[in-house]
Amino acid sequence: MPHKETREEKERWQNWLALSTAIMAVLAALTTLYMGKYSSRAIMSQGLESDQWAHYQAKSIKGHTFEISRQALELQYRSQKGLAAEVAADYETTLKKYADETKRYDSEKKEIKAKAEQIAKAKHTAQDMGGNFAYALIFLQIAIMLSSLSSLTKKKYLWYIALAANLGWIFFFLDGWLLFY
Repeated sequence: MPHKETREEKERWQNWLALSTAIMAVLAALTTLYMGKYSSRAIMSQGLESDQWAHYQAKSIKGHTFEISRQALELQYRSQKGLAAEVAADYETTLKKYADETKRYDSEKKEIKAKAEQIAKAKHTAQDMGGNFAYALIFLQIAIMLSSLSSLTKKKYLWYIALAANLGWIFFFLDGWLLFY
């Protein structure tokens, strides 16, 4: 003969249902906070990365300008015969200055590139973390919805499914922190 739930058992079950739903709502708020935090970091990093690459391009243009000027000046210098020693020395000094500037820009570009790549890595990490927290939130929203339906329809199996959905939250929340998947 099937067991008929007593009023006290129903009330105890409904209390657990209400408590677990409240806990899921708190976890959803916390998960939303982390999702927003890392999504914002990804957006901020994208701007910083773009700035670094723009800086890199500016240095490239300046370095290229010095290189073209150096080459043009060197051709002009070589094409002239019988220059006074003072004029030849000025050419040599200017050519060396242009070569040094080109080297300086190349060196600065390497530093800027390294920083841009570091920012890009941080951006990708933040995107991955934010995405995992978003997936975790989806599982909590499903669990809360199922708990609500369970409360309305008085069907325990919906609550059990809601509790099982929390496993998805646990997985993706932990993956948000540890990035193991």
